[in-house]
Amino acid sequence: MVAFMRCIVKAMPSKRWYMRWLLSCLLMCQVVLAYAQPLAGEGTWYEAAGHSDWSQAQHQRDLVEITNPSRIGGRFIYKADFALPQDGHYVIDFDSSSVIGQFTHHIYNASGEQVLSLKGGIQARVANPYMLRHGRDLMLPAGHYTLVSEVNAPFFLAHPQPYITTLPEYQQSIKMGNAIVLVSYGAMLILAIYYAALGYIRKQATDRMYALFILGNIFYNGMALLVLPDLFALHWFYLISFPILFSNIAYVYFVIYLLNLRQYADSRLLRLGRGIIFLLTFFIPVAVIWPHFSLELARVGVGFIMLYGLLAGLRKAWRGDLIAKYYLGAIFAFFIIGAYSITNTRIAWSQTFYIEHLGMLAVTVEMVLLALVLARQFALLNHEKEHALTLSKRHLKIAHTDALTELPNRYALDRELSALPVDGVLVFIDIDGLKFYNDNYGHKRGDELLRSFSRAVSEALGEMGILHRIGGDEFAITSPEGNVHQLESCMARAIEMLRKQGFEFAGMSYGIAHAMESRDSNMLKYLADTRMYAQKRERQRAAEQQTRKSRETAV
Repeated sequence: MVAFMRCIVKAMPSKRWYMRWLLSCLLMCQVVLAYAQPLAGEGTWYEAAGHSDWSQAQHQRDLVEITNPSRIGGRFIYKADFALPQDGHYVIDFDSSSVIGQFTHHIYNASGEQVLSLKGGIQARVANPYMLRHGRDLMLPAGHYTLVSEVNAPFFLAHPQPYITTLPEYQQSIKMGNAIVLVSYGAMLILAIYYAALGYIRKQATDRMYALFILGNIFYNGMALLVLPDLFALHWFYLISFPILFSNIAYVYFVIYLLNLRQYADSRLLRLGRGIIFLLTFFIPVAVIWPHFSLELARVGVGFIMLYGLLAGLRKAWRGDLIAKYYLGAIFAFFIIGAYSITNTRIAWSQTFYIEHLGMLAVTVEMVLLALVLARQFALLNHEKEHALTLSKRHLKIAHTDALTELPNRYALDRELSALPVDGVLVFIDIDGLKFYNDNYGHKRGDELLRSFSRAVSEALGEMGILHRIGGDEFAITSPEGNVHQLESCMARAIEMLRKQGFEFAGMSYGIAHAMESRDSNMLKYLADTRMYAQKRERQRAAEQQTRKSRETAV
């Protein structure tokens, strides 16, 4: 047990967050303790299998006294004496559960005469005077009475117990329970649509499986808590059990996909999940053959999925999985409330709060917390996406930047040429003197020449164009304006600046190609390159002629 608690504490992402959750639960418990003072005393339950009504069973004396109705259904009769202190408006209803197929309340006065007969139930097509409740009005004078309630259902979720209270107390006590039903049911509908849309957009089984899980609970809670009978006149009793049989399977798949258990094909958790899925699938044909056991099978299945979700969450959270840590908060709340709802058959602390309310509250709390988990998952994915984009931009910049001069390289040049307007020009430049400085002063001095040249030309160009380093001692300028005279002036100023910095033997040869000459970037580069080398040869011939003249003059 100590190791188990340490595991839970280690898996929790934030103790302060769980304290807030605990305080919220305590406040909720205070709210739901709506209590209506019952006027009827404790009565006796009887089993009346095979009899159609109370009078026939009473006549044949064929009643078997029992403690409570069986959860696998049948026909049962409840008898109790009660006294009304004054004339007034009273209400009779059931506590602990609303899963009742059909019921009939018989009220007898002290003389044994029947004064009222009230019918209802999920399977009965009788309008309920109180929304989402089986309450029936009693307008009776003060006196002593006997209540005989006939109850019939294919199965029971809990042990319903008839009780009588005054109208004001009843109206006040049912408000919070009904509010929980309406708010939780609305949340289920919204989140079912939300997860279904996510599953369609993201194409992820996690979202689809959870949408199916919520859908099963929508049918179950809608029928069990009288939403569907009251609002949509649906009375198929087995909507209480069969949807849960399918939603349990969907939930196991959801856990497997959410916690990414499939990546470990031989893991115990994955094998356990597949085993539970097989067992839950087997429950379905069993429930079809023996429908009276369908709700009990669904109840057992809920226990399996809660345990599996808790174990899987603890295991993955212990290994440091961040999503599992957040999921653990949701499944822990689901497990605590859900375990109480599936293991109890009576609620002694409230006449108007049902076991079904607890089950709905458990699912709703988990859904809301999982929505927060999903939001956190989206935030993590967005963070990873932004990080990947930042890295991509960084790598792209590195791929398009020359490491020595930090100028755009030949790949960036190709991108610029594709956007060069018709009036633009391309200038290829070859630096003179790089070999001289490399051979006589070392490559460090040659690198300084390249960097100094890059700074000088870039400063001279300003907004007129962009300088690129193609490789070695070759550079290129792209200028959208295409003002050749200004470009030549900028290059001349750059060479003067270099010579002032100690590079007296620095110079350049260049070739200019106009974008209007060709829209093919390769052809444009060929023209500029050819003209650059033509100028370089011309400058070399001019230098050789000048050298010969100098020698002749000296001789």
